[in-house]
Amino acid sequence: MWNGDYGFLLRNLIAKDFKVRYRNMSLGMFWSLLNPLVTMGVLTIVFTTFLVNRDIQHYPLFFLCGLIPYNFFVLAWSTGTSSLADNAHLIKRVAVPREIIPIATVLGNSLHLLIQIGLLLVFAFFESGVNRYWAWLPLIWAMEVVLLCGLSLISSAVNVYVRDTRYLVESFNAVLFWLVPIVYPFPRPEYRALFELNPVAALVMALRNILMDGRPPARSLLTYLTLGSLVVLGLGLVLFRRMKQSFYDYL
Repeated sequence: MWNGDYGFLLRNLIAKDFKVRYRNMSLGMFWSLLNPLVTMGVLTIVFTTFLVNRDIQHYPLFFLCGLIPYNFFVLAWSTGTSSLADNAHLIKRVAVPREIIPIATVLGNSLHLLIQIGLLLVFAFFESGVNRYWAWLPLIWAMEVVLLCGLSLISSAVNVYVRDTRYLVESFNAVLFWLVPIVYPFPRPEYRALFELNPVAALVMALRNILMDGRPPARSLLTYLTLGSLVVLGLGLVLFRRMKQSFYDYL
């Protein structure tokens, strides 16, 4: 099923999404760096000058550890949800596995993520230096990509039949901002287990453990993140394949 022709299509879809994002923009890919830098600068001033929290050290790094995975999650899931509707012309004209479309959208956004991860690692290097636990970072980021592929398969399939789905996802993402420790520190111990069940919050906690504290993420956190992401991907593939039979009639 996933032969060389489909691999070629997948690569081109990823490249198309990446190029379209910066088309006609004078600063091009620099926007991937500028947006988080501006947000980080503003909130650093707010939370180190007006709303001072003595428990937070190295606030720029602290904030980027939360903002970058959250921004990627929001952008990839939102665009993944609308990916089938946005590519209806391709789906109707080319006989390809429909799963390619939302997965390519998530992977296309991963290219922007790589740019921002580079920014994060630069801050981490100057703030706390490199430690051996950086070896966990590829696995942690990969699990977020896997999770988003699963979520996008589910929501994009549902969005074909119920076009309000994309707005429901956007509303959920707005609420999620406050359910992830982006601008505030880790919760008290009695709430920590609950936050570990939130995959985005778990990712943020793992990043801060590694990049700020110089220690490995908790085993329970990695277990929740890995198993949760794989389960969501498996569920997404099953549901997508059951629902895709009637896509043509609704697109």
